[in-house]
Amino acid sequence: MLNGNPPVGSILVSNNIIIGIGREAGKSENDITKHAEIEAIRDAIKNHQPLNNAILYTTHEPCIMCSYVIRHHQIKTVVYGIKSKYVGGATSNFKILETDKVANWKVKPKIIQGVLENECLALSKQYKLINSNI
Repeated sequence: MLNGNPPVGSILVSNNIIIGIGREAGKSENDITKHAEIEAIRDAIKNHQPLNNAILYTTHEPCIMCSYVIRHHQIKTVVYGIKSKYVGGATSNFKILETDKVANWKVKPKIIQGVLENECLALSKQYKLINSNI
């Protein structure tokens, strides 16, 4: 958090084995695509891991951009802590994780929300407090 990045972390798990790890780095690396979910997916791909049976665990609801990547790679399940009010891929007006209007996106991922929600919310509040004092 002290490097300016929000406290977002993600892991991809397949057959009870972590196959990809990602953490938010968009601000510190000046690259908007460095979201934790995309970084976990990139890590799994780099390690030549199939993603279609994977479970993505992440602290925040994947945004629209991350949701597109999740759907493209047919990730089976998405588990997250807190919602992303305006740009979340499941709960905003842009329900990329749930749409059935894209022909190539065959199966919607199962969505499990609110896991460790209070802990994820506490991290976000701490980040906002730290960054408001900079």
